[in-house]
Amino acid sequence: MIKLKAAKAKRSKKENKVEVTKALKEPLSVYEQLEEIAKGGYENAKKEDLAYFLKCFGLFDKGEDFMLRVRIPGGQLNNEQAIRLGEVAQKYGNDYIDITTRMQVELRFIKIEDIANVINELREVGISTFQTGVDNPRNIVTDPLDGLALDNIIESMPLINKLQDIFLEKKEWISALPRKFNTGVLGSLSNSCNIFGHDCSFALAQKDGEIGFNVYLGARVSVQAVDADVFVTVDEAPKFYEALLKIFKAFGYRDNRNKNRLHFLIQDVGVEHLVEAIKLEADCNFKSRGVLMVQSNPMLAQTNRVLLKNGSFAYKFIVPSGIFSGSDMIEVATLANEVGSGDIRLTYDQNFFIVNVKDINTLEASSLYKKYEDYNTLYFQDMIACAGTATCSFGVIPNKPDAIEMANYLSKQVPIENAQIRMNWSACPKGCGVHGIGDIGFEGCKAKDEDGNRVDGVHLFIGGKITKEAKEAKVLHKALPINEAREHVKFLLKLYKEHKLPNESFEEFDDRFLSVKYTRAAIAFYTKINYILEELGLNEFKLNKELKTYANEKYEIFYFGLELYKQLTGEKRFEAVVDLEPFKIKVKSIKENSISKINPKVPLNLSKAIYLMTHEDKEKRAKVFTEILTILKQ
Repeated sequence: MIKLKAAKAKRSKKENKVEVTKALKEPLSVYEQLEEIAKGGYENAKKEDLAYFLKCFGLFDKGEDFMLRVRIPGGQLNNEQAIRLGEVAQKYGNDYIDITTRMQVELRFIKIEDIANVINELREVGISTFQTGVDNPRNIVTDPLDGLALDNIIESMPLINKLQDIFLEKKEWISALPRKFNTGVLGSLSNSCNIFGHDCSFALAQKDGEIGFNVYLGARVSVQAVDADVFVTVDEAPKFYEALLKIFKAFGYRDNRNKNRLHFLIQDVGVEHLVEAIKLEADCNFKSRGVLMVQSNPMLAQTNRVLLKNGSFAYKFIVPSGIFSGSDMIEVATLANEVGSGDIRLTYDQNFFIVNVKDINTLEASSLYKKYEDYNTLYFQDMIACAGTATCSFGVIPNKPDAIEMANYLSKQVPIENAQIRMNWSACPKGCGVHGIGDIGFEGCKAKDEDGNRVDGVHLFIGGKITKEAKEAKVLHKALPINEAREHVKFLLKLYKEHKLPNESFEEFDDRFLSVKYTRAAIAFYTKINYILEELGLNEFKLNKELKTYANEKYEIFYFGLELYKQLTGEKRFEAVVDLEPFKIKVKSIKENSISKINPKVPLNLSKAIYLMTHEDKEKRAKVFTEILTILKQ
């Protein structure tokens, strides 16, 4: 507690403007005036209500209308709720629905005069919008097939309900935290909800013959949660969770909103000290970590039809970028009633399951199935894309359309069987598309095209992992125009297709092949050089898997240069090269622009780059790929 008090005192010199706004009134008083706000319209709506308090209840002012974020615990919708959501979207929201990465939905285009009606109509069927925005505990996620899947060990929803009871719709908790707080509970073996990506994560584990959860804390955009070295049983989890929320409420920072998440408190005091404070608050000496049972997500990746414990099936529909509609939601509910129990499960990757399906034939004969079956392909199955410029003021690029266009392009250019690849798109650095954990991640930005024009672009990431060794992706290329980025991704996936093992996911391929054999800089060079060669109408540069470069940049630069020289000229660069350091080289004299003379398609700068890669004087030879990539950018 001493550490926590000291850390807060150091960061408590000044409260941010939002904290000043929060002190103006009780958020619940604004909720109780929704009908008056709706009747009065924008003219009578108070500035602080539009800017902050309405967001506590999911209402985000977009200037001419509202976006409404709807809480759907665990992504579980019964039939009546699904139909009502569809009807509300049709009636008030231009028939538009977004499925989000928190397994909930967002309704858009709602007029201010309709907000009270929308909230009331949703509440009639047990749907809440409480605490879905700003400084509140957000929607709790879990396995979309919780309680149903063969690999589900602990049914999480009863626990989720207990966790929600701590804060949901309680006056003292609404807007009480310093910043938003995300939670995940996973009682299954498959990591189907990015379990290491939340402020508080309960991940399936065992200790001393007892099944429960290991706790991970402090994730945020581009940073995964850290191991808290705590094991809790199902009964202990609510006690731990409430104590954690109280500690965060009391000691969390309230100055710089960009650095107020739980992550920053942990960074300053250490997770071990935070856990000690939680133990004191809970008056419980929780056990140390158990054996983590959560693995990757191979089961759901291989098929859209999943066998369940009760002998029925769950069928996964792929919704590109999560762009859905009220009409389709109603059709989903109708079909779910016809072929199964009527229940629907939303997923973390912006798709949905119809569960407890007994009549697969009727499902696959439906118009809904036919509408979405074309998206049941590799590049759509595990694609995530947050809202872009069309509906988000923070968006830098359109994003959702960009993701769809990329997936369609790759489906034609690089079809791959028995594979899995997660492609995550964020429209801006806020990272709502969780690009940092994708096998390939895209972060929206502005870039310059070949003529120097400012165009939509992306920072391209590679190597994110959602397994127990959760890792964030690293930047492969910065500020690529989107049309160039898709070519870089194409060559990356061609490499995957050529060298993957049967049924090997891209994440596994990266662990076994890419990260072991090559540096990230070498992969960046590989995609860049092939983009250039293709533009010049020249043959693709292939990575020789027999070539031993020891994932060392200076070796990679030299040997890649030798291979390129041979490919572009038909000659060897040197008469002999000994594959040991120091290199013993007999120099075959060439001029700087000799490649251009042999092949007129090769520009001078490419000749210079290859010469620098293979310079006969190793002291003058490029040591890092950055030197080469700078030349190639010209």
